[in-house]
Amino acid sequence: MLSWRVRTMSLVIPAVLAAGCSANGVQPTGGGGSAPHATKGDEATARKELSQVKVAVPDPMTGYSRDKYGPAWKDEDHNGCDTRNDILARDLTHVKKRDKCVVISGDLQDPYAGKDIAFTKAHASEVQIDHIFPLALAWRMGAHEWTTDKRAQLANDPGNLLAVWGRPNMQKSDKGPAEWKPQKSFQCTYAEKFIGVAHTYRLSVTRADRTALLTMLDGC
Repeated sequence: MLSWRVRTMSLVIPAVLAAGCSANGVQPTGGGGSAPHATKGDEATARKELSQVKVAVPDPMTGYSRDKYGPAWKDEDHNGCDTRNDILARDLTHVKKRDKCVVISGDLQDPYAGKDIAFTKAHASEVQIDHIFPLALAWRMGAHEWTTDKRAQLANDPGNLLAVWGRPNMQKSDKGPAEWKPQKSFQCTYAEKFIGVAHTYRLSVTRADRTALLTMLDGC
């Protein structure tokens, strides 16, 4: 089973991502389903990483579009399947596929609101793939200075992605931790994952988001 805390790897070793591994060097597996909460060791790592993340005022949204992160759900790891189907196969249980890649059904225990969802491709919007560190927020916190290739890595990094219920994902939108929080039982893991992405990609965080993240870690 793949832990909810899928850690990202430094961008100085992009070949690992190209080899079909997740960003922590672990080969993605299908039907991961719900996973245990993070450990105390993860919390300690998150606190250390957060201390190394720059606090900054967000830059304006000038020039932002989703296209700046490359094609949506490209096959960044070159395993023959697009990123959306990779994450569905990882996070859902009882997965059924059409051909090698396309997930047509499965069950999701939504981490954000706790809702159990029977996913079918006919009603695909019920389960969405969330960027834990939102792309629009990342643009304002440093990604506008990156190359398109680096932005595409962030957009398709399994460590920054979760299959979630569509309703809370729409509410979350491009908000950071100070403006939006998942259910309390998932806040520790959410904070650790958000921090892990910020630290790996050297994204800044706002002072309000840093405070919110520390509060969530206090609840681990």
